[in-house]
Amino acid sequence: MISALIFSAHLIFILIIFTKKRQNESLASAFTNLALIIVLFAVGWSIATAVVKLFIDSKGFGIQFDSDTISLTLLSIVEYFFYKFYYHEDKTGQTVTADDTEK
Repeated sequence: MISALIFSAHLIFILIIFTKKRQNESLASAFTNLALIIVLFAVGWSIATAVVKLFIDSKGFGIQFDSDTISLTLLSIVEYFFYKFYYHEDKTGQTVTADDTEK
């Protein structure tokens, strides 16, 4: 059940980012961000699984919180901070780019 909630949250996040990028930038930018999120999720889940299996048995802490769910939870926490930094918006609603910070 927890895994389903995490997957649902990722799906909703993908739809939000895709829609915002499509409206504010272009379709190519939307698909690029979509690919970025999918690749980071896949690679991050693999790395998180490897790290969790070093410390926790595959049974985890019960039926609903096994090692895969723990790795998904760890991944979601790391992704939250990464995406909060990556998709940071200033007060006008515009995405901050490297050119904006140099001025």
